[in-house]
Amino acid sequence: MGSVLLAMALLAGCARVIPGGTGPGVAPPPGLPPTTPTVPTPPPPANALALGVRAGPPIASLKVGAADGAAALASFRESCPSVSKRTDSSGLTRPADWQPACAAAKTWPNATATQFFQTYFETVKVGDGRGFATGYYEPEIAGARQHLPGYDVPIYGMPADLVRAQPGDAVANAKGQMPLGRYDQTGIFVPYYDRGAIEDGALANRGLEIAWARDAVEVFFLQVQGSGRLRAPDGTVMRIGYAGQNGWPYTGIGAVMRDQGLVGTGPGQYPGSMQGIMQYIHDHPVEGDVLMRQNQSWVFFRELTGDGPLGALGVPVRAHASVAADPKFVPLGAPVWLALDRSEASGVWIAQDTGGAIKGANRFDTFWGAGDQARLTAGGMSGRGDALVLVPKGTLSRLQP
Repeated sequence: MGSVLLAMALLAGCARVIPGGTGPGVAPPPGLPPTTPTVPTPPPPANALALGVRAGPPIASLKVGAADGAAALASFRESCPSVSKRTDSSGLTRPADWQPACAAAKTWPNATATQFFQTYFETVKVGDGRGFATGYYEPEIAGARQHLPGYDVPIYGMPADLVRAQPGDAVANAKGQMPLGRYDQTGIFVPYYDRGAIEDGALANRGLEIAWARDAVEVFFLQVQGSGRLRAPDGTVMRIGYAGQNGWPYTGIGAVMRDQGLVGTGPGQYPGSMQGIMQYIHDHPVEGDVLMRQNQSWVFFRELTGDGPLGALGVPVRAHASVAADPKFVPLGAPVWLALDRSEASGVWIAQDTGGAIKGANRFDTFWGAGDQARLTAGGMSGRGDALVLVPKGTLSRLQP
């Protein structure tokens, strides 16, 4: 993910309520009772520095395991070319801060990784330090480059007519960006095809198919993940990753199921996990198709040629070592320590990815690799506990007077 989500994303329903009412100093219409002036809600902290950080415990007290530390050091080493150059939007570090650790990481033995982290890092607690972690993985589904019998679900590459509107042709979004869409035959900018239109063939026969899959439900969840592997009948594997999105907002279908009373432990209900949602759709194909179409967002893919799915830093994310975080609160490339009520997710990770639902301080998405076990672990991951960010030594003294 790039990026991207699992059970929490599927269950997430995003809504923003804007307080209404008569503003301060404005009289209500005749006959209506006076209203209480609306108190503006303060904006959330912009980043970790604005939220506040304080010193955490010494790294020696964290008891980093040998295997855990070795995997984290290897991933940190891969992140160094980016972390020592990019601007840190969390406000905690500067590119030069990472250079001593990155220089040492080039030759530091993985076998003594614990000593490496103790030598070059200190821990900080961002905000209250209460962490929450979900999980994601790299799906592997039945798919092939060619349109084989039984492989009838197209996986599309980026269409050339998916563009951003020119200034004046549409209204910019909240971030000041022009929206994604297309220009119709008359030159009018319109929204791009949504999931329903694409599934009904809006992009068919345009040469956009980069592969074909057996199961439309698996493709839906592959889009939620943002990357995956296609295994053909002859055993060959094609790795694909996120290339773009159609501009429609993401809707978590788990939240829709919950609102309809389909999620739970009662008779006829399904677990709110990814596996439970998939089972419902397979058990009820007609209703399931309607459910999936409520998520109008569609993800386009490209073929990846590396040895793993790429994260937001442009380096492969690694099982049991890479974690997605909000770059406003965790410097991308930084080690992170999690002490959760899920022991398998506790330990040191490297923040190498981001995600649409991974927002705010101490919110993480742990990566578990590929295969059935990774799918099972990621699909049921929900851990709470303490979170620490490891930053280069001297960071805290520089930030605090």
